[in-house]
Amino acid sequence: MEHHHVTEELRGVDFWENHYGTSERVWSGKVNQVIERLVTPLTPGTSLDLGCGEGGDVMWLASKGWQATGVDISPTAVQRAETDAAAHGLVPPQATFIAADLSEWTSTERYDLVTLSFFQAPFDFDRAEILRKASLLVAPGGHLLALSHAARPSWAPPLEGKVPPFPTPQTELDALALDSDQWDILQAEIIERQITDPNGNPATLEDTVVFVQRRN
Repeated sequence: MEHHHVTEELRGVDFWENHYGTSERVWSGKVNQVIERLVTPLTPGTSLDLGCGEGGDVMWLASKGWQATGVDISPTAVQRAETDAAAHGLVPPQATFIAADLSEWTSTERYDLVTLSFFQAPFDFDRAEILRKASLLVAPGGHLLALSHAARPSWAPPLEGKVPPFPTPQTELDALALDSDQWDILQAEIIERQITDPNGNPATLEDTVVFVQRRN
């Protein structure tokens, strides 16, 4: 999640409501390339996207046969996701969206796939606790995919003030604290993506990818 101006006074839901409320749409609505590559070979089941934003990944999963749920702290983002999903004929239980603070939200359900895509903010929050919570929501045989910015985009200026460090594969695994007898690490690395920057020039993005599977 890219933010060029950090407002010290805003945290949690206030920050994200401000973030989504300043424009009609923040994200493209297209599924992330890494999610598409890693999830396409999986057998569709139930999925949960934590920090789903405007719901692009949830709608892609639903279109591929998953019973997809997304949770986000911003009611504005969730409302947009629900509107877009309905416009594409994706209704509960195909695509379900929940507005909730993930530090407080819980579920008794277990999911075949849990994703956290760019679940980051320019202020401190208990991200590690939510990562661990995410792992507890994975069903036996299911997968967890945590995808994070590993660095600023090559064209972006530095953020002002103190901001949390970018996750690395090792810090993600440390935060998850997975039992090696219960989990297999399928991928844990930084990958580089070639893209076009806002000015139309070639640019790069680095992402931390952690993809793990709970054993049956």
